[in-house]
Order: sequence, then C-alpha cells, then structure tokens
Amino acid sequence: MSGFKDHFSSASERYAAYRPDYPTALFAWLAGQCAEQAFAWDCGTGSGQAARGLAPHFRRVVATDASGEQIRHAAPHPRVDYRVAPAEASGLADSSVDLVTVAQAAHWFDLARFLAEAARVLKPSGMIALWGYGRMVLPGEMDALLERFNAETVGPYWPPERALIDDAYRSLVFPFTEIQPPPFSIEVEWTLLRLLDYLSTWSSVKRYRAMQGCDPLPALMAELAPAWGDPEMARRLQWPLFMRVGRR
Repeated sequence: MSGFKDHFSSASERYAAYRPDYPTALFAWLAGQCAEQAFAWDCGTGSGQAARGLAPHFRRVVATDASGEQIRHAAPHPRVDYRVAPAEASGLADSSVDLVTVAQAAHWFDLARFLAEAARVLKPSGMIALWGYGRMVLPGEMDALLERFNAETVGPYWPPERALIDDAYRSLVFPFTEIQPPPFSIEVEWTLLRLLDYLSTWSSVKRYRAMQGCDPLPALMAELAPAWGDPEMARRLQWPLFMRVGRR
C-alpha cells in the first residue's frame, strides 16, 4: 500500500456520481471469451462501474480498490463483493479467476507486480482485459475548445501516469497471448452542466484548483455555451475505448 498514489479518494462521491458507465456489449463480449463464467476480479474498481457491468455475466465478482473511500461510495450489487486491497496483492487464491478486468486504472498500478498477481490468480485458460478512454469527442467547434482546455489549461496538472492513457496502453509490457477486441465506445447523452460535473472529476482539474486557488471550469463553460445552445439540451457524446486483452 505504500506505493499507492491516491488521486481520487478526496472526490470519491463525485467520481461515483459523474463517471460514465461502460457499454453493456463490452461485458457480454468479455464473458464470451472466457471458458467459464464463475469468477471475475475487477481491479482498481473505483466506484464499481465495471464490476456492476460484469455482474450479469459471472456468478461472482470481487471488486477491489486501494482507496477505502472509493469502495465506500461504490453502488452495491448482490453479485459484487467490494474489498479494499492494492492491485498488486489481491488476497485471491491461486488459479481461481476466469477474468481479470481493469477499467481506466492500470496506469496507476505498479504494473510489473500487478501483472504477476494477475497471472497468479488466473485459471490456466483465464482472460485479462485492460481498457481505458482518453478525451471525449465533442460535436463541432466545441471539440477544439475541449482539446485546448485539456492540453493547455489543465495539461500541466495531469499526473505523469496520464501519458499511458495518451499512448492508449500500447507501450505496456503485456505478457499474455493477446486477442484483438472489436471496437467499443462509451456513449452518453448529457447536458452542458452534466458534462462540467464529469470534468470536475479529472485529477488535473483537482490539482489545478489546489495549486491555482481557482476553478478552471467556469471559463470553459462560458466558451462552450454559445456553441452548445440551451444548456439543458442533452447532446450525444462519445469516448472510443482502447483495450489490451489476452489469455494466460
């Protein structure tokens, strides 16, 4: 636990409320790649979005996070067993897990130790899937505004681990027999205020506020508002997912 960099406990309630859910087709596809659907481990679960997505497909899901605050705010599900544990020491039995998943969290881990832990707990034919998403795509001219906000306004405040997201995990050492997944995307219909709520969970925004003593989001909202139109109008927004999927 000494190496755990906690960027999210201070905003765990907002993270649980405002982070998007993953597409249901993703979990159906992952379950279909597994020889058995008895036991899945969702590591770095945060507030449990991926764990709850797995629950309809597996008889048992253990969801772990090193942050007790994140686990405390996770929405309960009868098939999900939430636990506080670091990614590198799950406490799970050897060769017991059919699927290991990590959603938007692998870049925070000690990856060599985590991947060794995943190999230990996976069954001989078990599957592992790491995925994430970068910056969402906004319609029309708003996309350039969000890109400038991300790269220039809060860009210097991203933790260095964010570079692995920008690289789409391509540079990760991945010691499993790799499988090419189909394309998946997160799609939502959000109002402008709901978008700002989501952006408030970015670790770069939180660090900007702490270091600058002010909030960068009102200025961004003022820039986006003319192109958005009625702020109560929901617009369709999208994040393409990137994935590394393999078999032990």
